[in-house]
Amino acid sequence: MKKIVLLLLFSTSLFAQKTETIELSKSIKDNKNSVKKFTVIDQRPNKEVGNVMYHKDQINIVFKDNAEKSLTDWFYKNNPEKGKDELVLLLENLEVIEDKKEKFSIGKLNFRASTFIKKEDGYHFLFRKDTVTSVSSRTTPYLAQSLSKKISLIFTDLFKNYYQKTPWEFTVSESELTDYAVLLKEKLDIFKVDKLEDGVYKDYYSFFTHKPEPGFTLKTNDKGIVTKAVKGEEKKGIRHFYAFVHNGIAYKNIPIGYVEIFKNDQGLFIEVKKSELFPETSSNGAMIGGMAGGLIGGIIGAVIDASTQSSRRGNGGSEVYLDPFTGHYILPEDFGKAK
Repeated sequence: MKKIVLLLLFSTSLFAQKTETIELSKSIKDNKNSVKKFTVIDQRPNKEVGNVMYHKDQINIVFKDNAEKSLTDWFYKNNPEKGKDELVLLLENLEVIEDKKEKFSIGKLNFRASTFIKKEDGYHFLFRKDTVTSVSSRTTPYLAQSLSKKISLIFTDLFKNYYQKTPWEFTVSESELTDYAVLLKEKLDIFKVDKLEDGVYKDYYSFFTHKPEPGFTLKTNDKGIVTKAVKGEEKKGIRHFYAFVHNGIAYKNIPIGYVEIFKNDQGLFIEVKKSELFPETSSNGAMIGGMAGGLIGGIIGAVIDASTQSSRRGNGGSEVYLDPFTGHYILPEDFGKAK
């Protein structure tokens, strides 16, 4: 009788645990055929992705093999060895957790991975995907399937962004990869200079490395609002640039205009309300994502120190930091919630 009971318990345990495999099947072809060698470094302390429940069954979300082999096989299937670059993907965090409520559950996904080009002088940073997303069982009962698809889409986006990026001039050694974010941030001129040059910055990298576009001057309207940058006969609206510097104050474009950029020990940030950063007209995720990376204002002289008083400070907004590795917003967990 004891043997029968144990056998039944063992069978029930096996039945209660199922798997959802992360399908890496979308095209990540590099049309430039630039990569000769691709390497994955999985630095996660816990190599498991995580699990969620489906009724009484535990669903483990897994790679087909391990992360390194699955990602490598996927990459080479789309990109045979033809180029000269050595591409390295550093997997920093990939974690699924389930937040169980009284009548429903929320599956949460934390993801961070970065790409580098390996050269003789070290590892040159390319791009980082750092995101948090979630799925509610009130929307779909298949949390594991939905989260697995999100993981696949995020990896696909990471590769496609790599193809569009230029390697940073700064490097870290292989032994420094674990602390690359701290080490590279220390090398960015935006955190070292006392005064920025007047002008416009075409993207987040030129801004954080303090390299304004040569030859452009800022123009204001009759109300003193910066509206465009001019270089000879060439005229560009200020929203075509990541940032600009005007009269010694740093600004960033948001949908309602532009706001000052402040600085403290943690980095650069703006003070905004959710309604200012993501107004109701931004009705879809694609537009919000675009604003996070592209619609940005300008800077003029120096980044204002956080201790300096400003007319916008204390407006009830939240501190939203600028990610020097993506140019995107780092939104606080309570962003937009009543305080």
